[in-house]
Amino acid sequence: MLNGMRLSALAAGVLIGGALGGPAFAGECPADKLMDGAREAVTAEAAGVTDTVLAALSLAEEGPMLADRQMRVRKLVIEADGVVPWHSHADRPALIYIAEGEIHEYASNCAGPIVHKAGDVAVESHVVSHWWKNLSGAPVTLMSYDILHDEDDQNM
Repeated sequence: MLNGMRLSALAAGVLIGGALGGPAFAGECPADKLMDGAREAVTAEAAGVTDTVLAALSLAEEGPMLADRQMRVRKLVIEADGVVPWHSHADRPALIYIAEGEIHEYASNCAGPIVHKAGDVAVESHVVSHWWKNLSGAPVTLMSYDILHDEDDQNM
């Protein structure tokens, strides 16, 4: 329970800090690389990724603005050289906790790769489109906490 509370506090701090233009956190795009349209969509297929929905909660009865949405917790295991293909978060905000390993993110608003390490939290807001690649040589485990709206979403 205490770890969950710590993660919630960390996530809130990341969201508040980001919304207020706060300091950069580990696993963020460096300020000198941040720009709109920095990266074009890529067509790499998913490879070496196990994506398991661990729990989901329909939000239809949780509030009037949450109808047709689901809050999910997913565990993604990305094997060495695995790829999470290009995708958007226009309608699916998420927080990604890097539980184990190191992974590179290639975001639409960052001219360089963003390296995420165990313990980092990546904020995926409506302005982010991106893809991920595991260049570490070992499996990486991510915990994804997202709000799903599209019933046809195939997780990634």
